[in-house]
Amino acid sequence: MNADQILMEIRETNLSYLMLAQNLIRTDREQALFRLGISEETATLIATLSPAQIMKIASGNTLLCRMRIDDDMIWNLLTHHGKSANDSVTRLHANILMAGRHQETA
Repeated sequence: MNADQILMEIRETNLSYLMLAQNLIRTDREQALFRLGISEETATLIATLSPAQIMKIASGNTLLCRMRIDDDMIWNLLTHHGKSANDSVTRLHANILMAGRHQETA
């Protein structure tokens, strides 16, 4: 993949992310704040963007979304390949940890 292709992928990802974020915020604000890991102020800003503004912001060369999981323990929980009975408990544990981190940032 060359640099131009990477930039095109970043722009497409940005557009998809902004459209998804705006839809989530307008549909269920509380869930959007949690799932996107954004503040009330950011949610208000995204919700009020016009289609032209979304296109302009998305066309930049910087990825707007980021990996929220920056903890080895959570990655280990999510990628753990155990018995299927334990998988749901492991994912639940990871979700609880991530929810706690969202509360810390809010």
